[in-house]
Amino acid sequence: MSQATHIAVLMGGWSSEREVSLRSGEACAGALEGQGYKVTHIDVGRDVASRLAELRPDVCFNALHGPYGEDGCIQGALEVLGIPYTHSGVLASALAMHKERAKAVLRAAGVPVAESLVLPRTEAARAHAMPPPYVIKPVAEGSSVGVFIVREDQAHPPQELHSAEWTLPEEVMVERYIPGRELTCAVMGDEALGVIEIRPGEGLSFYDYTSKYAPGGSIHVLPAPLSPNVYQLVQKLSLAAHRALGCRGVSRSDFRYDDRPDGEMICLEVNTQPGMTGTSLVPELASYSGRSFGELVRWMVEDASCDR
Repeated sequence: MSQATHIAVLMGGWSSEREVSLRSGEACAGALEGQGYKVTHIDVGRDVASRLAELRPDVCFNALHGPYGEDGCIQGALEVLGIPYTHSGVLASALAMHKERAKAVLRAAGVPVAESLVLPRTEAARAHAMPPPYVIKPVAEGSSVGVFIVREDQAHPPQELHSAEWTLPEEVMVERYIPGRELTCAVMGDEALGVIEIRPGEGLSFYDYTSKYAPGGSIHVLPAPLSPNVYQLVQKLSLAAHRALGCRGVSRSDFRYDDRPDGEMICLEVNTQPGMTGTSLVPELASYSGRSFGELVRWMVEDASCDR
């Protein structure tokens, strides 16, 4: 693809992950400009289809996160407009975004997932839906937005679920808590990259929104200190998950690994639009594999297509 190619970088949007998306988009736009591409920055609103129809870029670089940008909606619009785009297509995006439906596909492909159920938040707020410890999370959000860990000694579910100021979807997932270590692995095309162990920064109890995006919020250990067979298992499962959901371009799979003798490896989710900020994991994994940030985004543009 010629470096005279016109790239529209889609960012922002109106999901709960808007600020992260803006940071991802600006970082990617800057890197693409550094690679010599003509780049238009688009803060996505509901008029995005008409804006793109008028602009007619050669490729859309999708740096959106969360609903409407990561769940198949923007992908469907780009298919209708006939504009090649990065990351996964309509079906894979929609599947991966809905954690419970993604689990059914992953389970059928032999990727281990945790037991869970989906119910209205008002029902999850009344009484324990499963014996603690467990996790409550929105069934179709990312960046650990709205995640609660319910410990064994908690007498009742989190009171935040009763809040009249709740702005997230009404359906939540209640999922068995998996103790142990947080691991992540990216897939780029048909290649599983390295494995990172993520440790929350000082004073933080788990890899939450603050851990992910605040400087110093988390410690990334790369390569993860695992035995070779466990390291390779994470890579194998990440590639299997990517393929099972039908992902394209770059994805990132997150795991919990209980390394006790009777422990387990569990896939938590697959991210079809992983963060691309200064503290994000995929650029770090690409760098570890010998690819600069500029080379990573250039590869993503060259991989872009319709009918993904």
